[in-house]
Amino acid sequence: MSVVNLTTAQARRVAVAAQGFHARPRSGPVTRSDLGRLISRIQVLQLDSVSVTVRAHYAPVFSRLGAYDRDLLDRAAWSHSARAPRLLVEYWAHEAALMSVQDWPLLRWRMREYTHGRWGTEIVKRNPRLAEDILAAVAELGPSTAGQIEAHLESAPRARKGPWWDRSETKWVAEALWSSGALTTAHRVGFARHYDLADNVLPADVLARHVDDDEAVRELTLRAATALGVATAADIRDYFRLSAAQVKPALAQLTAAGELEPVTVGGVPAYLRSGQPIPRSDRGTALLCPFDPLIFFRPRVERLFGFRYRIEIYTPAAKREYGYYVWPFLLDGELVARVDLKADRAAGLLTVPGAFLEDGRDPVRVAAALAAELATMADWLGLPGISVGDRGDLAAPLRRACP
Repeated sequence: MSVVNLTTAQARRVAVAAQGFHARPRSGPVTRSDLGRLISRIQVLQLDSVSVTVRAHYAPVFSRLGAYDRDLLDRAAWSHSARAPRLLVEYWAHEAALMSVQDWPLLRWRMREYTHGRWGTEIVKRNPRLAEDILAAVAELGPSTAGQIEAHLESAPRARKGPWWDRSETKWVAEALWSSGALTTAHRVGFARHYDLADNVLPADVLARHVDDDEAVRELTLRAATALGVATAADIRDYFRLSAAQVKPALAQLTAAGELEPVTVGGVPAYLRSGQPIPRSDRGTALLCPFDPLIFFRPRVERLFGFRYRIEIYTPAAKREYGYYVWPFLLDGELVARVDLKADRAAGLLTVPGAFLEDGRDPVRVAAALAAELATMADWLGLPGISVGDRGDLAAPLRRACP
């Protein structure tokens, strides 16, 4: 059987459509059902502590569904009622991310790998009693921050604490217990994680459901391939941070089952999700936060979009090329510009310290479309105005285009 060769343009259109950017604009408020459908498509919303514009997990929903009530996502992730059961849970799905509660069993193999945590494993190994006491403290206290757990342990009688107790290690061990799946996030207040026993947070049927490791990896591989539309093996591995040893047999099995179709993109071997249509035109316009699933894997972004992107948060200010928190701009399915954004809540402004055009793009067209997206974002964030700075070759056209 001959292998279909896709052009880079075709692969790019597939990638953008698979991530939900081809959907028609909504005419009404975003609902819980809309959010659930989006999560089933893109699988994960990465969490990050940076809030210079808006926290990362809120942004992909806005980019695909438009302005929405962020409380909708908060309730889906960090509250539960009989009428509105918890929809999302936190775990290491890509990096730390929100994913469907129903997908918890697919990552039990990773929880076993992280029995002693993802990092600082020696701290947990040498403090087994501390782990036991943290679990006991959470069982007694209910949802608690690491600081509250520390305070509780510190107030315990010395006979209960024993020689193991070290205040500086409590946060490490609590995080490790979260990575192992013993604890999870009940809710967040000001983004501070409140731990609870996983048994208290997740539905009984989810806790009782067991999935074979190979089956779980195969399902994660298929979901990654579906979310990406068309992708190389390396692209697929990155989506859920799977290993080559895990993904290679999964890809072979999924291909044999007809779930994936081997293709090439510009001569590079890849996999197309079976049944995935190949759009004939470029569509999709949105601002993308640095942690958007469309741009998770930087080598793929360069291959498909010709767009080199690096996060410069940890780069010294004087050495940054574009800015602190830079959002790529997707216009009609192509990455045409990037803007450094900051929400100045005290001044009521969405500020744009820098705006940069990709080579060969029309500055007037891009600035007009970007100004419209920034106006929508500013309104969504409750910021009455937009202020464009001087950095970048798109700054002047953008200033003229902004109301």
